[in-house]
Amino acid sequence: MTSTSEIYGKSTSDRLHEDDDRILGSPLKSRWSYSEAKAIEEILAYTYWKEKGLETVIVRLFNTVGPRQTGSYGMVVPRFVNQAVRGEPITVYGSGEQTRCFCFVGDVVTALVDLTEHPEAYGKVFNIGGSEEISMSELARRVIELADSDSKLRFIPYEEAYEEGFEDMLRRVPDTGRAKHLVGFEATVGLNEIVRLVVENQRR
Repeated sequence: MTSTSEIYGKSTSDRLHEDDDRILGSPLKSRWSYSEAKAIEEILAYTYWKEKGLETVIVRLFNTVGPRQTGSYGMVVPRFVNQAVRGEPITVYGSGEQTRCFCFVGDVVTALVDLTEHPEAYGKVFNIGGSEEISMSELARRVIELADSDSKLRFIPYEEAYEEGFEDMLRRVPDTGRAKHLVGFEATVGLNEIVRLVVENQRR
């Protein structure tokens, strides 16, 4: 069952571990509906494992990225790259100080296959993500450099990009030790190479 790093909500732990508490905002803020929906899916998957013996594995993905991904649903790397290759201003939401980690889709797929085929993974939760933490403003600058673009940064307040009172997490870094211990998971493709691959794909 593919879950999400959104599960952790506003938690700013040094590295988010699978057993960490969730910290969410008001249920009246639509920002948190995705997290809540995924939490229900996790509960169902775990319950079917515990009560019925169904071989379920839960993975929480942290910003999976790769060629052919679109920016239609807020995926920041393809959106930044698309703006950079067109020479348009790169739109950074909020202050740009919020940080994330990105993981290449090939590394993620390998982890998914390895975990679904490992009987000791059943009934457990695993974080899958990259290890390089980067702010959104620095990511935008990195994209400009690697795309050899003359784009400039344009900062847009959350209220303008989303809705009044929008909440975001300032930091989201995964602890992937559990997956590494069980199946040897490791993010092998660095952020620069990920961006280069996305740039090449979008230019084509």
